Amino acid sequence: MRKPYVLLLSVRRVVRALSVLGAVLLLGGTAAAPASAAENGEWAVYPAASRLGSRPYFYLSADPGSTVTDRVTVANKTAAPLTFLLYGADAYNTERDGGFAVRTRQERQTGAGAWIRPERDRVTVPPHSAVTVPYTLTVPADAAPGDHPGAVVALDERIAKGSGGSVALGVQRAVGARVYLRVGGPTVPALGVEDVTLEQDRPLVPGVGTSTAVVSYTLYNRGNVTLNPKVALKAQGLFGRTLLTRDLDRLPAELLPRQKIRLSERWTGSPQLDWGELTLTATAKDVRESGRVSFVALPWLPLAVLVAGGAAGLFGLRIRRRRALST
Repeated sequence: MRKPYVLLLSVRRVVRALSVLGAVLLLGGTAAAPASAAENGEWAVYPAASRLGSRPYFYLSADPGSTVTDRVTVANKTAAPLTFLLYGADAYNTERDGGFAVRTRQERQTGAGAWIRPERDRVTVPPHSAVTVPYTLTVPADAAPGDHPGAVVALDERIAKGSGGSVALGVQRAVGARVYLRVGGPTVPALGVEDVTLEQDRPLVPGVGTSTAVVSYTLYNRGNVTLNPKVALKAQGLFGRTLLTRDLDRLPAELLPRQKIRLSERWTGSPQLDWGELTLTATAKDVRESGRVSFVALPWLPLAVLVAGGAAGLFGLRIRRRRALST
């Protein structure tokens, strides 16, 4: 079953045909920019504070079975009143690039999203004003220790009409303030590098063109705390020769607990004739893990010509022997 909309870190339009709605969610902050209150130019959602921007996110700690209270502020920057649905949502990493995303309102929440209860689930904010709504976060007695990221989301009730050719479209927008919740108990950082593959693209004739390879791998947070991973790539050829060393930069700023993402890296100038091993080493605080894959780089056209020539030679030799025996 398709999700009716996807809530992502940055502004992305997700449209579906007919009566299915798209949504855009802004959660504030990116990997390259300093943290700031989440906003989209029309409204903002942020933790209540004496000074705007002093609390860009909710950082909460609680023990299993306990309840914490806080307040979220929704600010309307437009000249007309806006009505929002308030709800808590679980966070996860998108499979494509590891971006910080949260579950939609229709999806089942199992972590922080299920434990967050705003005092009001619908709020109307007057023009150029802000409304602050208290909420409680009740941690179940059997909650697992560690990090449970999520968000408090303000979803605009309006449905923007659009057109996708002959198909009617609808788009909803939302803004969410991130919630970083840590439940008391043992923290276990753990990281895995899995399913390392190498796809090679070489010219038919060695030296005629540039070869490329795509390294793909799965980065898996096996532990219960959020990690800030770094990955180093190293390729070695015959006799231990170093072919490539590189620190990868297309990584998520945060890899959330129990999340896995599939990533890839392009290697331009990969070997056209070699045999070796490629190693990906992932590190984060107190953890280090590696994944490997062996590779063989062969010039297929010359090899095919050589094999064909050898086969033709053997066939000709057998024919001559038969002729010799027959005479």
